[in-house]
Amino acid sequence: MAAITTDGPPRSDDLPRAIPKALSKGDRVFRGLAGSAAALCLLIMAATAVFLTVKAVPAIAATGPLKFLAGTTWEPDRKQFGVGGLLVNTILIAGVALLLAVPLSLGLALFINEYAPGRVRRVLTSAVDLLAAIPSLIFGMWGFFALQEPLIGVATWIAEHLNAIPLFRLTAPDAALSQSTFIAGIVVAFMVTPIITSVSRDVMAQCPRVQCEGALALGGSRWGMIRDVVLPFGRSGIVGSVLLGFGRALGETIAVVLVIALVYTPNLHILEKGSGSISALIATKFGEAQGLEISGLIAAGLALFIMTLVVNLFARSIVRRSQVA
Repeated sequence: MAAITTDGPPRSDDLPRAIPKALSKGDRVFRGLAGSAAALCLLIMAATAVFLTVKAVPAIAATGPLKFLAGTTWEPDRKQFGVGGLLVNTILIAGVALLLAVPLSLGLALFINEYAPGRVRRVLTSAVDLLAAIPSLIFGMWGFFALQEPLIGVATWIAEHLNAIPLFRLTAPDAALSQSTFIAGIVVAFMVTPIITSVSRDVMAQCPRVQCEGALALGGSRWGMIRDVVLPFGRSGIVGSVLLGFGRALGETIAVVLVIALVYTPNLHILEKGSGSISALIATKFGEAQGLEISGLIAAGLALFIMTLVVNLFARSIVRRSQVA
């Protein structure tokens, strides 16, 4: 048999395929559209910040920057505007909301992904998505007319049995417990639960099933598999969803307006009547505001804008750290 020789030029089908370095027409179009969308988002944020800053300057100049951020009075006739108490109450409402929404959302996401049968999983997924589409006005009306009375009983029990915690103490035995930070936080919790649940469920669903089945095959329980495989895999996404819900809770407006009794001083007794948020202040006062008070409300919106931006930047740093860990 004659030996096979490799002399001569290589055949064209033996050469590696040349990968073009230049982008195709479709890639260039998509890259341009994506870059334009990103630039438009940054432009809108910058324009919003500039507009709020320019319009807020008269009120901040009349009051003073430090007094505006730390003050607790809102008297347009005296040119006094302070959002310090409202900032504290806004954070308290969002904190109460997360205290209930986070365990409820994570438990619901885990049940949908790991425990629920297929038919139940589809129904629950659709229900969570529909819950996110309910207007905040409906939540506010439901909280004021249907949820407030039962929650007053819960608040009374908490005040009697958990008064060792300063936030749960009452200033007087006969203090009113309606229209409080506690009730507003519970209502907002039901509003942010669909957001945290949906994002957490999507992140947990990306966990490789091979690893989950391997943990079960080695003798681990289902909860052990969730604790050692699913939760570590989705940690960064879960943290991001919680902080996304926190940002949503900070800006909630209509439901808070309907549920609370607006006060401008910080109310650290969250079970007692009286609370407020910056968004509720703007929604309540803007329709009848005139002159310098409009500038003050815009300045309050600027404070909320900056606080939300700081929360989002903080969220990104936490998510980045959890991804590295």
